[in-house]
Order: sequence, then C-alpha cells, then structure tokens
Amino acid sequence: MFTLEIDGTAVAVMNGDEETARDLFTCDGFKSDIQTMTTGGTPLWNGTSELKIRPATEDEIEIFEDALAEDDGEGDFEPDPQHADAGEEDEDEADIVFLVDIDEEGDEDEGETLNS
Repeated sequence: MFTLEIDGTAVAVMNGDEETARDLFTCDGFKSDIQTMTTGGTPLWNGTSELKIRPATEDEIEIFEDALAEDDGEGDFEPDPQHADAGEEDEDEADIVFLVDIDEEGDEDEGETLNS
C-alpha cells in the first residue's frame, strides 16, 4: 500500500503497487479533485506543493483496512442499473481511503460565517 503525502501530511492511502499509486495520485483528474476538496475549509492541495508517494505506515494500513471493513456493503452507494456488471470488473481496481476529514459540501460556508 502507498500513501499520498502533501506538505508533510498523509492525505490518502491506496492498495496497489507503487506504479499504480503514482499513476493515480498524479493524474490530472485526481489532482483537480484534491484541489477542490477541502479539510477544515482548506484545499487538500494548493496546486504547487509536491505530491509525495511513499510506502504506507502500519497505522495508515490499519486505518485503510478499518475504513474498508466499515464500508463493506454498509454505505449509501447504489450501483447504476445500466452498469450492473461494472462491480465485477472493479474488484481488481485500487481503493483509496482519505486519511484527513473531508469537508461536506457547505462546511466551508459555515466556517466563513463563524469567522465573520
């Protein structure tokens, strides 16, 4: 497993080999996502800091495994009926677990209101 670290903060961990982690964590779509996703009202990535990919620590692996165990069929995810077979193909794909709390939509507005 490999972890994405930004400015010394472990942001996400994924189960996959190093090449897969590098490809995913540095692809344009993922970089765009982490620029728009926030934690505590601050974007996960400022668009310029180094995206460091390193082997996951034992603690990060434990968080990853716990998160997948909690989400195992318990989440609100409903498969798209048009792509009913897609789940079978996705079993070999890598999973990503964020290690920081991601703000829900509207959370950053609440923070601005409190600071005003």
